[in-house]
Amino acid sequence: MISKPENQFYISGFSGGEGVVAVTCRGAAIITDSRYTEQAKTEAPGFAILEQKAGVSPFEVCANNFKSEIKNVGFESHYITYDQFEDIKKYFEGIDVKPAGSLVEELRTIKEPHEIEMIKKAQEITDKTFVHILKYIKPGVAEKDLACEMEYFMKKNGADGIAFDTILASGPRSSLPHGRASGRKIQYGDFITMDFGARYSWYCSDMTRTVFLGRPDDTQVKIYNIVLEAQKRALEYIKSGLLGKDVDRLAREVIDKSGYGNNFGHGLGHGVGIEIHESPRLSPKGDMELLPGMVVTVEPGIYIENYGGVRIEDMVVVTQNGCDNLTKSDKHLILL
Repeated sequence: MISKPENQFYISGFSGGEGVVAVTCRGAAIITDSRYTEQAKTEAPGFAILEQKAGVSPFEVCANNFKSEIKNVGFESHYITYDQFEDIKKYFEGIDVKPAGSLVEELRTIKEPHEIEMIKKAQEITDKTFVHILKYIKPGVAEKDLACEMEYFMKKNGADGIAFDTILASGPRSSLPHGRASGRKIQYGDFITMDFGARYSWYCSDMTRTVFLGRPDDTQVKIYNIVLEAQKRALEYIKSGLLGKDVDRLAREVIDKSGYGNNFGHGLGHGVGIEIHESPRLSPKGDMELLPGMVVTVEPGIYIENYGGVRIEDMVVVTQNGCDNLTKSDKHLILL
């Protein structure tokens, strides 16, 4: 039984996100309420559509229709609530109820060609947004105003929406890896870090660029170039057969040797697809083998509290002997 909306969409094409998708040896069904039955019929023609009446649990409908023909049932233990788990046990009494782990997420790690095309389209919109927003970065403009303009532009240029809340942090706030846009006004001498992405037909893009307003000092240029070099090394190294932690280690060594190892606290990257954060992980704990068709970010950073920070992020498709970089935006230090 699949409860997580992203997994329901991946398995069936149903985007309603309500109810349960059930897959058995004999067939598959979508259990949802009357708000979504017509939509489900259109989006998932190969699935039986079972209507869930008001006040009735989708797990009860599932049990009533399938209990007699199954010996065990798997559920998404990482997603459902404890109360839902109690319902499953109640309605499937006498059936072996087992946690299915992240079975569907594991299937999602390797993207089919049509999925990669959707991610590419999302990234094309994101690249255009970066070029567009550079014209708006001026002294006195608030971070929130820049973020709003970026999000509006993405939607006006084909995005279904944003892939995640836009991160936009300037000046000392750029030391916040996930600093959401605030009312702070841009000033001369600021690093401006922008981490953003579009969503296109359910698929996400993700990129980060750090630009500078004015003329940077030697330390700011040094930090930027260290991050750029760390990313370059990782992009040259990444390929099928490596573990996520192997790629992370290579980029981390560049930053460590430059004396800023304590200022790079997060993993090098993560998978991207229907969700903005998926497997595999490029981090010190990334034990999953990279395989052709996986889409991952490569995003080293250096963050110095009360001073500022730099992150540069590209999104790539892993190939047999390297990677295909989907991010086309300039990443040399841009001075505005």
